[in-house]
Amino acid sequence: MKGLFKSKPKSPVEVVRHSRNLLASLHSNVPEFRGTKREEKMAELKEFFKENTLRLLILCLPTLNLEARKDATQVVANLQRQYVDSRLIAPIYLEQNLDLLDTLISGYEDLKIALHYGCMLRECIRHQIIARQVLESGHFRKFFDYVQLPNFDIAADAAETFKELLTRHKATVAAFLSTNFDWFFHDYNSKLLESNNYVTRRQAVKLLSDILLDRSNTAVMVHYVCSKDNLMILMNLLKLFVANENKPPEVMNVLIANQTKLLHFLAAFKLDKENEQFEEDKALVVKEIAELELKVNQ
Repeated sequence: MKGLFKSKPKSPVEVVRHSRNLLASLHSNVPEFRGTKREEKMAELKEFFKENTLRLLILCLPTLNLEARKDATQVVANLQRQYVDSRLIAPIYLEQNLDLLDTLISGYEDLKIALHYGCMLRECIRHQIIARQVLESGHFRKFFDYVQLPNFDIAADAAETFKELLTRHKATVAAFLSTNFDWFFHDYNSKLLESNNYVTRRQAVKLLSDILLDRSNTAVMVHYVCSKDNLMILMNLLKLFVANENKPPEVMNVLIANQTKLLHFLAAFKLDKENEQFEEDKALVVKEIAELELKVNQ
């Protein structure tokens, strides 16, 4: 067969180059790639998956040079949108080759390929069935560490993927959180909300808000706020923000804009049983919020 699958094996770089050209031709409106020619290209795309070329692109990425890695990343991304016989073929292939998803996730541990694999992974989890597989994999818990990696770019990329996994496919996320509530929120609270890193805590609070306030997660939200331990953590975080003498301007603006709402909320914010430390923390938070505008004008 012409193209990818000649008798002489192609090098990984040649496979990447040919794959890129194949996808470009399929998207092209040039007359020479219409009709019979396009059908030939579609047949070649089928063989692309049958011959495990997608696997080759992913597994050989570390051996490629930088430009070839960029091309391979783009090829894998584009393949997620390719239809064969009216079906998206990439998620079908990936579901039958779940070890590739494990490879993409673990890629965050390699500085050279982390961003490439991260981009590939986000494209793959555009498919709900693949996102579900990632959430339910043993590797998903690694994201609690990946989002705190010392390399800022990689940590930020991992955080973007983590957010996509927990917000994109509503029904899948709701089912996952309901089934895995205990361990997930234990890790979320202890590793992210109670992290020593201010940026990590701030991002975790924002993502937690996005998750719990989504209508699909109403049952999860009710379960979460019924926990005294969870409320104590949130109170400590709120105390951390308002008691900080060097609050960033954006934090100060949010607190002032929501001052009245926060004071009303805190007035009704009580635990089932009286807790002296909780009441002291709440009194401090109320005092700080009530005096915000005075401090700004000093």
